[in-house]
Amino acid sequence: MDTRPPRLWLNLFASQAHPEWGLREQLCATLRSSIRDGQLELDERLPSTRALALDLGISRVTVEAAYAQLEVEGYLRRHVGHGSFVAIDMARPGAPPARAAAPLVVPATLSARGQRMVDSGGCVEPTRLQAFAAGSPDLRAFPHAVWRQLLNRRLRGDTAELMRYGDPQGRADLRESIAHYLVHTRGVATAPEQVLVLTSSQQALQLLATTLLNEGDVVWMEEPGYRGAATAFVSAGARLVHVPVDAEGMLPDPSLPVPKLIYLTPSHQYPTGATLSLQRRLAFIAYALQHGAWILEDDYDSAFIYEGRASPALQGLDSSGRVVYIGTFSKTLYPSLRVAYAVLPPGLVAPLVTARSIYDGHVSQLSQAVTADFMAMGHFAAHLRLMRQLYSSRHALLLEALQRKLPWARPVPSVGGLQLSVLLPAGSEARLTRQAAAMGIATPSLGALYQAGRQVDGWILGFAALQPEEIRAAVDALARLKP
Repeated sequence: MDTRPPRLWLNLFASQAHPEWGLREQLCATLRSSIRDGQLELDERLPSTRALALDLGISRVTVEAAYAQLEVEGYLRRHVGHGSFVAIDMARPGAPPARAAAPLVVPATLSARGQRMVDSGGCVEPTRLQAFAAGSPDLRAFPHAVWRQLLNRRLRGDTAELMRYGDPQGRADLRESIAHYLVHTRGVATAPEQVLVLTSSQQALQLLATTLLNEGDVVWMEEPGYRGAATAFVSAGARLVHVPVDAEGMLPDPSLPVPKLIYLTPSHQYPTGATLSLQRRLAFIAYALQHGAWILEDDYDSAFIYEGRASPALQGLDSSGRVVYIGTFSKTLYPSLRVAYAVLPPGLVAPLVTARSIYDGHVSQLSQAVTADFMAMGHFAAHLRLMRQLYSSRHALLLEALQRKLPWARPVPSVGGLQLSVLLPAGSEARLTRQAAAMGIATPSLGALYQAGRQVDGWILGFAALQPEEIRAAVDALARLKP
């Protein structure tokens, strides 16, 4: 069966049309020319007479007559029950078709924004389980049976409704579940009408950077900080100002250039694990109000705090509508779900929903519906409780193993998260990373997250997805390295 789109046949026919000729003559001329020009190759199967007649809107008798004429002329061979095929290679009559010439590679000309995106290197997440790849939850401990039941339940219902285009803002039932969860567990001040459902926190960052920042606008970034955020802001043309982080989080500095946007991970700073103090939270909100700046609060893993409770969201302290809050289910459920969210000040909802519709329309209706059910039926809360216990024990196990086997790897104090930062002897990171890679162990760089020229050697060791025996085995392997 021919796989060429029907529109191609329509275009071929139209390009050879001669109004003074009959339809049969026009079709014969089109096919002869296409064979001579190499658009139709030796042994290529043509559409059936019925299919081509339907595509072209002409009589099947006309197509049959054209095929028969071309068979007589030697352009086609026809086999009853099998179809009609091109019978000649015009480039080398009587010989197999010559090898096609290599296509001419024309260098791509990108916009300035496109080139910045390429130069950033993009955002690539690990696609397989490996010690100590950072940022992945334990998918082996996910409640697959429950998720399958909810999925099947939805598929037994109105599947046509789930197959239609969705609301760019997100399904109402999911937005309601997200708002309820954030109000009661994170202290976020929101209503379902302020929630925008997205495919990832990275999409939220890119969308907000594109819609809120002009070329040359200043963005305050935590130092060290999340490179995915930096990539989004730089690609939008922003100028990054890297602000140091200490034990109380980012340090406000009024002497720095006034920002259009301040990026913060206040509940569990990435990658140091520091918690932004209340005094600084209030200072940032007051500063943003004074200067008309936006605060982007990335609450990427506050669900996994193992000592005490996570600090309430900074957004809940904001009465001026300057804070945008983003979160994701990639860490709490599973990465390929592709469901995340942003809580927007009321004045940003309509513009951001419109801008989002240009990006990709909406998140999969089915993924949204099952996630909403998972939350509304209490499975999400139960899953988080179990994962906190599981990850807490692995966090403690990794700390204990590092202290016993890797005295040269000094953990950075942290009360939660899916990964643990460790400091290495000065000048040793690159060499130790190469040696670890040779043993099949990933050791993501901590030093790469420092952008302001400070030289720091360290690793970010992801532990949440690893079984206890996998953690022990990987640490034992690293213990053979010589710092």
